[in-house]
Amino acid sequence: MTVTHRRVVSPGEWREAREALLAKEKRLTRELDALAAERRRLPMVRVDKEYVFEGPGGPATLLDLFEGRRQLITYCFMWHGAGEYCSGCSMFTDNVGHLAHLHARDTSMALVSRGPLAEILPFQRRMGWPLPWYSSLGNDFNDDMDAGDGFGLNVFLRDGDTVYRTYFTTGRGVERLGSGWTFLDLTPLGRQETWEDSPEGTPQTAPYTWWRLHDEYGASVTTG
Repeated sequence: MTVTHRRVVSPGEWREAREALLAKEKRLTRELDALAAERRRLPMVRVDKEYVFEGPGGPATLLDLFEGRRQLITYCFMWHGAGEYCSGCSMFTDNVGHLAHLHARDTSMALVSRGPLAEILPFQRRMGWPLPWYSSLGNDFNDDMDAGDGFGLNVFLRDGDTVYRTYFTTGRGVERLGSGWTFLDLTPLGRQETWEDSPEGTPQTAPYTWWRLHDEYGASVTTG
């Protein structure tokens, strides 16, 4: 492989070009922060339909998928049948960070597939994915949440036993996701840090203070 498509310059010229690009990167970061602030103010829709999923522990409702937390992210993993696994959904799931960091911000995450649990669970064990995974084969969840037979990511907010849908994305909208920060930026509560432009009443703490090694989180750092 040749590198002739890139100029070779002096260290000073390289630093000057890097600084020019950095200014654009910082501008994009500020724009993404503003977009996340707008996302936290999106209207939401109440989910009144009763969905029953099949999970490793038996039947589960959408409320059960929250696992007692205030926010829930679901990813509809495209299912083609045993042996015909979606490489894109698999790559997405491979890049999901440790769930302890989401849990520390009162947020759960689960995979949902329109396929039999008897096919899903062996594949989950093969891949070593710790995310809870549920079958939606017997309900309309995928259709109602705009995934259909494809894939899509939805965000939900819980107020007691009432569930609201707050956000949806698919296609290239899921490509940059994977870290706890990028997922939290999609939620109505955000990262819950004091620098964020969030609606009044949003729980917040100082930046960095809630971060832990993933095996060191405790109830004292949750916001729920």
